[in-house]
Amino acid sequence: MSSCQTCGCSERSCEDCRTPSDCSSCASGCCNTAHQLWRQVRIGNGIRIEYLSSAWMLVEVFGSIGFGVIAGSFALLAFGGDSLIELISGVAVLTGLRNDSSLSHTNGGYSNKTERFTSLLLFALIPVIGLGAVFSYITGLKPEASPLGIAIAIGAVIVMPYLYVQKKRIGRETRSLPLSIDAIESVTCLFMALALLGGRLAV
Repeated sequence: MSSCQTCGCSERSCEDCRTPSDCSSCASGCCNTAHQLWRQVRIGNGIRIEYLSSAWMLVEVFGSIGFGVIAGSFALLAFGGDSLIELISGVAVLTGLRNDSSLSHTNGGYSNKTERFTSLLLFALIPVIGLGAVFSYITGLKPEASPLGIAIAIGAVIVMPYLYVQKKRIGRETRSLPLSIDAIESVTCLFMALALLGGRLAV
């Protein structure tokens, strides 16, 4: 039997079925042992990625905000605010994935709450970035930053593409919308880091 073209597991009937409650054929579907093991492995990968992402976000939050206050850099403070929102989102996604890792899959309501919460946080990034840009334009504020703050931004440019690719891939494989949304937030962090570095080069 060839593997499912949609999810890659050893069953053919998983295309429209991801949880036991939607399963039309327990003998050959998403509650089949082969598919469950396949999905649990990928959810485990997602959990590890979110742990890595949250650890890096902690570095960005404390580093960017701390160095931003010391250097008087609004650019670093805005970058730290963006990172704080992503950290909160990452913790929510991580909690959801840990609940989803249970074979019972009885956390559908929690999963829906996680989706709404991460979507809200994604939209919360828009005013953080937009207001920061408007404030800098009106006041003519230069994007100054400390050397250590710049080092954090360079680290984000290196780490964020990897996190984005992994979150997007695992989110697609497991149909985890919160993880896919968190991938978009990783891209936002990458753009913020590039803007910070670009501003320094332009000064």
